[in-house]
Amino acid sequence: MKRFENRVAIITGAADGLGKAGALKLASEGASIVIWDLNEIKGLETAEEVRKLGVDVIFEKVNTAEYSEVEMATKNVIAKFGKIDILINNAGITRDSTLKKMTVEQWQLVIDVNLTGVFNCSRITSQHMLEAGYGRIINTSSVVGLYGNFGQVNYAATKAGVIGMTKTMGKELGRKGITVNAVAPGFIATDMVKKMPAEVIAKMEAIVPVARLGSPEDVASAYAYLASEEASYINGTVLSVDGGIVI
Repeated sequence: MKRFENRVAIITGAADGLGKAGALKLASEGASIVIWDLNEIKGLETAEEVRKLGVDVIFEKVNTAEYSEVEMATKNVIAKFGKIDILINNAGITRDSTLKKMTVEQWQLVIDVNLTGVFNCSRITSQHMLEAGYGRIINTSSVVGLYGNFGQVNYAATKAGVIGMTKTMGKELGRKGITVNAVAPGFIATDMVKKMPAEVIAKMEAIVPVARLGSPEDVASAYAYLASEEASYINGTVLSVDGGIVI
């Protein structure tokens, strides 16, 4: 039996990048997949890739920063699958600028997506997990949330906030059969990063102890582990997937 057979997983921001890798990973191990993303073209393409793995999948265009949209999308998941076992809060954006130059709009947009979106999805879907007495919530933080980063005061604030939310939700929900954990990726070779100049990538690799960038599949494997029964006694923790960059 595959690890996630008969499980239903919602993954936000799964049209591409880390979320897509997570969707394909869980699908390959039997999970039915729900993709919430604003990018309809890529979202449908990813859904088709997932479908080829022989599992059920639905894509829905959802702005996770809007509570009402998450409510409606959750109702649609329950109508189709009858339950929600796994939520991976992967959706996130950046609007980088130094504190001196950052606009209120840049600040608020990142807060809305990266922090409020996690609250919206967690609060609404956890109601169904509570009814079932089972659930796995995995939040995507970042090494930036642990150690900060120049020019990312908004992003760092949200990713640090996600860690605080993770620990608090873990305390509140753990006794109800729901574990809540976070993954903190480091330098990951997403499509966007791969387009950077070779010399920039080389400098990034040089400061990572394992001497390479991470792959989206490295992060997807962490998602899968924390969503599995193998991690049933892990709750409220932050798993750094960064090649040791912060040691």
